[in-house]
Amino acid sequence: MISYFTGLLLAAIALLIMYALRILREYERAVVFFLGRFQAVKGPGLIIIIPVIQTMERVDLRTVVMDVPSQDVISRDNVSVKVNAVVYYRVIDPQSAIINVEHYNEAVSQLAQTTLRSVLGKHELDEMLSERDKLNVDLQKILDEQTDAWGVKVTNVEIKHIDLDESMIRAIAKQAEAERARRAKVIHAEGEAQAASKLTEAADQLSKNSNSITLRYMQTLIDIAGEKNSTIVFPLPLDLIQPIMQKVVGEKP
Repeated sequence: MISYFTGLLLAAIALLIMYALRILREYERAVVFFLGRFQAVKGPGLIIIIPVIQTMERVDLRTVVMDVPSQDVISRDNVSVKVNAVVYYRVIDPQSAIINVEHYNEAVSQLAQTTLRSVLGKHELDEMLSERDKLNVDLQKILDEQTDAWGVKVTNVEIKHIDLDESMIRAIAKQAEAERARRAKVIHAEGEAQAASKLTEAADQLSKNSNSITLRYMQTLIDIAGEKNSTIVFPLPLDLIQPIMQKVVGEKP
């Protein structure tokens, strides 16, 4: 009988020792409570937890990649879109993560959803599509400030998708096409204005020297002759004809 109770006692002691010895990995910490009060943060490695008197909560310090579900957002210009994002965060203070908030992972998820709706709702659709990097930074700063009391550090926020309905996609395509047409007309008008300015400058330069006009006229004739025309009819400028006519008239008796 004595040996039987001795065996039970030894088994109980072995179970207590096995329960008391805990091994924490390098990325884990244990928040230890002594009779319900916070005592210390222990780990990594081998730690001892006294059964009944002490309890512990295990905390993972690795970066968590959390996918934020699609949220219905109404932009400032009254466009309804669906937006989802991904949040990167990690625990930097295990004590605060366990004591100051219940289920910090769920708390971060809910906060990310509400923040995503409130921040994007203050911007127009064009800003959501073209300034995504700026919105990511704004979301990260807001989330990081609000989770600081929980011992959680939000390192990055990335907006993944902004989904539009078909009618809005067609409207945006028409707007982009109209914008391209407008730019083409503006570029064409600017080209015409520059060409007119250069032609005016050239005319001013030619008008200052009559010989320049004659040379330009002859160059034009050479260009026309190079087009292999069988017959070329062109007027002679008075500057070329007048000296010849004066000479002919002067030679008459």
